[in-house]
Amino acid sequence: MEPFRFNLSVKPVVNEKLSAVVPALFSETVNSNLRVKKWLKWLRPTVSHHHGVYVVLLVSFLTGAAAAQHWSIATTLVLMCALAVFQAEYPLSLQLQNRRSWKPRYLIWGGVYGAIATGIAAYLYLQTPLLLWVYLGAIAALIIDVVSILYRQQRSRVNELMTFAAVCLSAPFAYVATTGTIDSSIVGLWLLNTLFFGGTIFTVKLRKPKTASPLPTIVYHVISTAVILGLCFVGWLGSFTALGSSIAILKAVFILTHKEWYCTVPIYRVAALETVCGILFMAIASLSLLPITL
Repeated sequence: MEPFRFNLSVKPVVNEKLSAVVPALFSETVNSNLRVKKWLKWLRPTVSHHHGVYVVLLVSFLTGAAAAQHWSIATTLVLMCALAVFQAEYPLSLQLQNRRSWKPRYLIWGGVYGAIATGIAAYLYLQTPLLLWVYLGAIAALIIDVVSILYRQQRSRVNELMTFAAVCLSAPFAYVATTGTIDSSIVGLWLLNTLFFGGTIFTVKLRKPKTASPLPTIVYHVISTAVILGLCFVGWLGSFTALGSSIAILKAVFILTHKEWYCTVPIYRVAALETVCGILFMAIASLSLLPITL
């Protein structure tokens, strides 16, 4: 009778199967993790890094709210809508600049922000149909911005001034949505905001060698001052409110007399200077528009 023997040939077979299965499982796990990370990347919200525009938007909005002399739910909705529009424009512009390859993240969040802005805007329009004029101005500015991006002219002075004019629409937006009325004074306030912040476009251009000439800055501030004086003459602006523009003039004089410092200083100091000037302008304009109570 033959002795019982173990079949030792089973072990190599098992090892061969494990050596084939383990890499496959590892590869599938890695691919799954990559897919998850890719989806998480798409789901990460896009946030605009144009910090200067936040200042323009908030200052313009607050001056419009001050002109309304009242804060309501509609006023809060205006702020939310304006921020959503601003955030929707950012991924749209990025996608247009990189239009050779579609970026799902830009499309997703551009659509999300756009849907929020559209929903709020529609609700406010039902409450105040006069907002249609503000919406038409914003739509026109968006079309101009898209065309300028397609033709790579988004950094031109004219286009940047149009962009600031669109952002400053938050002033009449807040006023009309809060009061339900529109008049020449709020148009004058919108122009004041646009002309004040438009000066930043020309002073920042001084930091670049190709646009370092001070002449455009001087010409712009002379013209903007003349326009503001004209608005005061026809009664579209109060004289105290118009004094806010003096901050822009003083800033331009300071920059032109310290041009070497301004052109070499780190950009965060330039941003700090613009923010402080924006806050001073807002304080003067808002105090002149708020009711005086004794």
